[in-house]
Amino acid sequence: MTWASIDLNADLGEGFGRWRLTDDEELLSVVTSANVACGFHAGDAATMRRVCAQAAERGVRIGAQVSYRDLAGFGRRAMDVPAAELAAEVAYQIGALEVFARAAGAAVAYVKPHGALYNRVVHDGEQAAAVVEGVRLAGAGLPVLGLPGSRLLEAAAEAGLPVVTEAFADRAYTDGGTLVPRGTEGAVVTAADTVVERSLGLATSGTVLAHSGRRISVRARSLCLHGDTPGAVELARQVRSGLEAAGVRVEAFA
Repeated sequence: MTWASIDLNADLGEGFGRWRLTDDEELLSVVTSANVACGFHAGDAATMRRVCAQAAERGVRIGAQVSYRDLAGFGRRAMDVPAAELAAEVAYQIGALEVFARAAGAAVAYVKPHGALYNRVVHDGEQAAAVVEGVRLAGAGLPVLGLPGSRLLEAAAEAGLPVVTEAFADRAYTDGGTLVPRGTEGAVVTAADTVVERSLGLATSGTVLAHSGRRISVRARSLCLHGDTPGAVELARQVRSGLEAAGVRVEAFA
């Protein structure tokens, strides 16, 4: 599948207090959508306010990146959270970010799970339904961003929420179209030329080479570049330049 345009999203606001992991200001000059940490895996009130203001100033869409409550593990540890509790915590995170988005003259435009929650809702129907219920509790009918074929997007569609598929130019894939676990060698792709090549393939043909070397179909409306990847800003610039040079418009989906 070839898209006339594609969105570039990145995880931003992933700091806490004086500690900052992502170069938010520079990444906001490249991406079209910002997945802003809402305080459960990273981020705090001051960080959310700052990133929302910077995103609004640049016309970048603001997304709520919701997570399990896991600051110590950066939201990447497996957790078992009761469905009702998870739904409430998802709504809570969206609501917190919405305050700062509104203050910046914008609004939360979509929702994306983070880390262990993102991976869990690919296959876990109960947790996926809880995330969707949390989005509905927040009351805005927001689009949900997730992996193609995931239980999350299936549940969101069934609930009448807009769904947006995404792909990862800097993460390795299994033959089944899921992400290779981070502990596996080669799970994160850092070579700039490889990431750009993968981005072009995803945007223009809807395919990517899996970890096994097999070419698989991954149809996505948005490409994610991780803000904590080494050299993330320069990598993002090269990806955007490569896409535009190939005639692909880079613009927000929301």
